[in-house]
Amino acid sequence: MKNPALRRTLGYWDLVMYGLAYIAPIAPLSTLGFVYDAAHGLIALAYLLGAVCMYFTAQSYALMSDSVPTAGSVYGFARFALGRFVGFVAGWMILLDYLLIPALVYVLIGVALGVLIPSVERSVWIVLMVAFTLGVNWFGVRVTTRANFIAVGFQVIMLLALLGLGVWALLHGKGAGGLTLAPFYDAKAFQLSAVLAATSICINSFLGFDAISTLSEEVKGGDRRLVGRAIMGVLFISATFFVGVAWVLGNLMRGLTIQDASAAAYEMTAVSIGAWASVALAWGYATLIGFSNALPMQVGVARVLYAMGRDRQLPHVLAKVHPTYHTPYVGMLVTAVISLIVAILMRNRLDDLATTVNFGALSGFLLLHISVLVRFGIIERSRRWFAHWLSPLLGIIVVLGVFSGMAGLAIKLGLAWLVVGLVWGGVLHHLRRNEISAAL
Repeated sequence: MKNPALRRTLGYWDLVMYGLAYIAPIAPLSTLGFVYDAAHGLIALAYLLGAVCMYFTAQSYALMSDSVPTAGSVYGFARFALGRFVGFVAGWMILLDYLLIPALVYVLIGVALGVLIPSVERSVWIVLMVAFTLGVNWFGVRVTTRANFIAVGFQVIMLLALLGLGVWALLHGKGAGGLTLAPFYDAKAFQLSAVLAATSICINSFLGFDAISTLSEEVKGGDRRLVGRAIMGVLFISATFFVGVAWVLGNLMRGLTIQDASAAAYEMTAVSIGAWASVALAWGYATLIGFSNALPMQVGVARVLYAMGRDRQLPHVLAKVHPTYHTPYVGMLVTAVISLIVAILMRNRLDDLATTVNFGALSGFLLLHISVLVRFGIIERSRRWFAHWLSPLLGIIVVLGVFSGMAGLAIKLGLAWLVVGLVWGGVLHHLRRNEISAAL
């Protein structure tokens, strides 16, 4: 009996909501204090530059999604443009990002809820969130999409309420005393190296729009253009939210002394608006992110495992699709178990877990840009100079720049993961199991 296939049920707005749920419109609140300190107050400028930097990666994803509509994302793109072995390495490296991000979210929310309800051990929250995520995703991507609409809607409402209260506080003399342009530029505070360091932190908030490409095989009618359009749309919407938040809250933070950078949003809200607002924000952030943000993350990594299992780059059982719900249920079960184990083991080592999350994503981005450059620029000798030459080249420069500022532990762990992947890739080559995907 033929294995059921992924079902094509998603439209443009389904893809956009998936990407926004993955990124989370309120994501800047978690790094607000760190970015503000690193940029010397020029937080809106840092987020604006971050959006410009991520544009090049989004452009490359959109181009490759039009040419290679595969659930494997950068794995399928690199396999198509650079060959089977490099494709496997790209998939292996992006898995480091996709496998760790859900675990990181579980730990983050376990910590937050542990502070709000200290009588409950954070590992209990982690188990509950893993069970919730698996339960919702099990019944198909359409169910997940409905949950994404609700989650994004609540986040936007909460964010607009915070911005409204922030403007009200500014007009009543808090912070800068009004909506000034200081978060964008202040001659006394401007220092290029500081702004670039802050931008490297801001980029973390944008990671996730790339996961839209994992849903390429579930788009209605197989329209290749929808994925690319959704990727660019999500980047534009999230950039608008992030820069707007940075502008308002950057003004509100002026003159404040923050005790804990990781809790800057809550400290600022308590001082400028009121203790009640700070508590409400903490509860809203913990529940919204904890019970919604991990949903699209599990969907994305399960699709990459599905594609690599289908090509026998990983155990073929990962390619099994549920006969009723048309979901890669084995991949979801495996990722749920991995996320649970990692989150439980690292529940008291959040900093170490956080430092390794972006290495895999940046490695995948690097191979993505090289794929565009080689396939369209060199092999096809394209004359679309910006899209096929300049954009991927600038993307490569941005990725290498972010790599240069990465923590040593992240580089060591990332390189260790790469070595394991190279060894396994060599084994696959020896066994001749790197045949071309049936999807291409």
